[in-house]
Amino acid sequence: MARSLLKAKGIPNQFWAESVATAVYLLNISPTKAVLNRTPYEVWKGRKPRISHLKIFGCIAYVYVNSHDRHKLEDKSEKCIFIGYCPQSKAYRLYNPCSKKLIISRSVIFEENEDWCQAMKDEIAAIEKNNIWMLIDLPEGKKAIDLKWVFKTKYHADGSIQKHKARLVAKGYSQKESIVFQETFSPVARIETVRVLLAIAAYLNVPVYQFDVKSAFLHGVLKEEVYVNQPQGFTVNGKEKKVYKLKKALYGLKQAPRTWYGEIDTYFQQNGFMRSKNEPTLYIKRKNSEMLVVCIYVDDMIYMRSSSSIISEFKQSMMRRFEMTDLSLLHYFLGLEVKQCEDGIFISQEKYAIDLLKRFGMQNCNEAMTPMNLNEKLYEKDDVPLTEPHIFRSLVGGLIYLTHTRPDISFSVGMVSRFMHGPTRHHFGVAKRILRYITGTIDYGLWFFNITNFKLFGFSDSDWAGSLDNRRSTSGNFFSLGFSAISWCSKKQATTALSSTEAEYVAITLAACQVVWLRRLLEELHQKQEGATNVFCDNKATIALTKNPIFHGRTKHVDIKHHFIRELTTESIVDLKFCNTNEQVADILTKALSYKKFVYFRTSMEVCNFESREDVGNILIQS
Repeated sequence: MARSLLKAKGIPNQFWAESVATAVYLLNISPTKAVLNRTPYEVWKGRKPRISHLKIFGCIAYVYVNSHDRHKLEDKSEKCIFIGYCPQSKAYRLYNPCSKKLIISRSVIFEENEDWCQAMKDEIAAIEKNNIWMLIDLPEGKKAIDLKWVFKTKYHADGSIQKHKARLVAKGYSQKESIVFQETFSPVARIETVRVLLAIAAYLNVPVYQFDVKSAFLHGVLKEEVYVNQPQGFTVNGKEKKVYKLKKALYGLKQAPRTWYGEIDTYFQQNGFMRSKNEPTLYIKRKNSEMLVVCIYVDDMIYMRSSSSIISEFKQSMMRRFEMTDLSLLHYFLGLEVKQCEDGIFISQEKYAIDLLKRFGMQNCNEAMTPMNLNEKLYEKDDVPLTEPHIFRSLVGGLIYLTHTRPDISFSVGMVSRFMHGPTRHHFGVAKRILRYITGTIDYGLWFFNITNFKLFGFSDSDWAGSLDNRRSTSGNFFSLGFSAISWCSKKQATTALSSTEAEYVAITLAACQVVWLRRLLEELHQKQEGATNVFCDNKATIALTKNPIFHGRTKHVDIKHHFIRELTTESIVDLKFCNTNEQVADILTKALSYKKFVYFRTSMEVCNFESREDVGNILIQS
């Protein structure tokens, strides 16, 4: 390890003692199997070591020079090399190559990575290019907001580094409502909308492209007076006490997302786009027989078209107005890995799943065949409470995000998420079993096939009194567009059903609301659904109840909102069809199943890996 520290930064071997001391120090605050994955420091001292002070060995560091050790015109700092930690204090050990002196100091600024320094310079350049601020004296009675740097490494879909990103962020939590800002809400695209667009692209056999707006929030014009202090490392010499008055928004301000959305919304509508009434982040432009569709998620955009000419015009117009990064074909979007080929489009979250397994140390665990045991029983306080519940909550949050492409785990993830407020060891074990299932299906995702049948249809199901705490039921629905999974839901009902028929009735209404939204969205995208949308249910009594306008004695207590399905059935918007329980795909969203049933329904939902497209496609066509 000491040799690696020297070679990594090209430090001469004369500093071997410093590298050895640093290596020993780092090993003592690193977990080891010798003491049950704890650190030697923790075993000896009885507390966990702090690591916020750790720096890269051999990096450039600037040491502050006291005023009595320099003349007025001399530099306030000396450029040194970081060579270790002082064992007697919290100071750092540094070497000045010019004076060849060893310096021990705590007043140090580190330059750990040249990529980050360049990223900071690029961020300041973008701010100045967009004319974001002006340097002035702070007006009397006004307060300036502090700034801070936030660093992030962006990756490609294959895990390789795309770029180092430095973002200058305002500490917006200090802003006061109605004084410094008014509105903050900004819509983002629903994940169902993204899946609908991919399904349509696969059906029409057209490619999907991606744009990234550089420093998007810096384009929003502010209406309020906002002042910020000068950023660390970029203060103007001789004007250190001045502040910046913001003309446009800065990342971190509470109104920044709102101002950016207003800016991009205005741009699209001024350039002939129509904003969707059902998805405020979806914009559609029609030109003769051509159509261009753009979906935005903050500063990321995906778009598809019916011809190449309208695309070229759109790209040129966007690049004239905003500084853009043209990422060409869509490959990676919101953690979704996208593969476009002749057979259709495949999306997955393999890289995210791998990172999730590594985060919780489950990358080498034994595989599970299903995400949940068939006879699993979960209820509150069923075991010893967890001493660190935040770990459970973090795990469940990660699993919820994974359900964007994995409907097969929606029910099991929904079950464990019901115990976020007071998780037990049993709940944590059930959540870890989901990870074990993910290990064996880590490359699974969704296929959007290029199939001529492009009808919207769905399945609705419910268990009865499945919750052991309050005996409420779980609704499940699943919708497919031309055998492409676009929407699914597994959700505990808000009321207690008195019978299985009533539980199914409530579930049908939830599914019907989704049908209405999907049909309206598809109509805006020139994919109008002719006739009623078939929704399959395995309860004949429930189907009869939806078609009979008379209030039976057994349903007179049902809330009026659940009778919405009757209106949709009468208007031929929804057509409820009976299906055998063994063919009820939504069954996988309401309860734990046996392995055989689970695999059958998982395949019916088009969940598979990239190589299984032919087998799954044949099964779906036959069904």
